[in-house]
Amino acid sequence: MLLFLDIDGTLIPVGSAHPYPSYEPRFPLPRAAVAGQPLLKRIDPALGARLVALDCELVWATTWLDDANVCVAPWLGLPPLPSVDWPDEDEPATPLHWKTRPLVARADGRPFIWVDDEITPADRAWVAAHHPAPALLHRVDHRYGLTDADFAVLEEWLRDRRAGR
Repeated sequence: MLLFLDIDGTLIPVGSAHPYPSYEPRFPLPRAAVAGQPLLKRIDPALGARLVALDCELVWATTWLDDANVCVAPWLGLPPLPSVDWPDEDEPATPLHWKTRPLVARADGRPFIWVDDEITPADRAWVAAHHPAPALLHRVDHRYGLTDADFAVLEEWLRDRRAGR
């Protein structure tokens, strides 16, 4: 089972009127890595263990590119993860998110979860019509990032798939 994981708005809460908690990384990071990504300190490092516990193949689905493995993965205590190669050309103007088609192509017929703060009903409908396996497109509230409630949805969906439902 694949889990495509965005960073901004998903791991990093953005746009909240509330102050962000100050977290400490699970593993020391080079000072330059933290200095180059000031938003990194908004990520709760405990999310890494929770993501691993989902027992999915984690794949970065973000524009952070190499910085996802240089900064975010160590912050979360994760090994380097594969990432989606985004196409160089712009998507035609449609209601679909620009990530939708590349993620379905990367899944290559396998079940997947996509966790992002920009998923729309158009993305869900397109994936349902063009992807032969089960897929959960889970939208996270960008103000809070991944929460206990989000993990409950992911865990239930995975439990149902593994039970053949």
